[in-house]
Amino acid sequence: MIKHAKMMLLATCLITLTCSALAQDAPSVDEIIKKANHAAYYQGSDGRAKVKMSIKDKQGNVREREFFILRRNADDKDEEQQFYVYFNSPADVREMVFMVWKHVGKDDDRWLYLPALDAVRQIAATDKRTSFVGSTFFYEDVSGRSIEEDVHELVETTDNFYVIKNVPKNPGSVEFDSYKVYIHKTTFIPVKVEYEKGGNIYRVGEAQKVDTIDGFPTVTKNVMKDLNSGSETTIEYLKVDYNVGIPENIYTERFMRRAPRQYLN
Repeated sequence: MIKHAKMMLLATCLITLTCSALAQDAPSVDEIIKKANHAAYYQGSDGRAKVKMSIKDKQGNVREREFFILRRNADDKDEEQQFYVYFNSPADVREMVFMVWKHVGKDDDRWLYLPALDAVRQIAATDKRTSFVGSTFFYEDVSGRSIEEDVHELVETTDNFYVIKNVPKNPGSVEFDSYKVYIHKTTFIPVKVEYEKGGNIYRVGEAQKVDTIDGFPTVTKNVMKDLNSGSETTIEYLKVDYNVGIPENIYTERFMRRAPRQYLN
């Protein structure tokens, strides 16, 4: 009996130590969210991508757009950042520019340059959850949603993913009640997002292809579906470069009107 009791005690201790070690190894919800945000938007000091966008309606009609994204981190805290999106085609959007200065603790600044009018228009914070140039992606999907805007909860852990439920702190500012993100446990790439309203999933985004570029795991094909309208948009990253050395002065109204051609090839 004594021997059996000692064996039971030893087994209990081993289980306790193992569970304790696993608990220490498992990242917290905040750590998961920060790593996922970094993997999605902040890898390298800056980045450049040539992008093809295909917009398909419920009848199967497809419209295509091509553009470049220039992204620069303004600090090493995954906070301040600048985005510059320049459209090559088609003709109705050619030379249009979308620019973002991302902030933490306050609304991002967003502008749109319309070449036909030679006008720069500031996009209101309330418009960030609206269609990006007629696609199923929103303006906020392109440059990223601040992690400070939601309450995060780890609702499931699978063999490959952390599943995080995100509830907006200001429900009146968005069209959803919550959204779930499936984050790959090794790369911390967000591979799927599901937006929910009234108990129904109405919008789904999914990374369909991930490649390693310059040592960084990178989503190179992404699809966003609107389940209510039946439309979907596919974004393919045809060419991606990291640590390009993009200067800060690119992210100004001057270069919205006069594109920095040396970075758009």
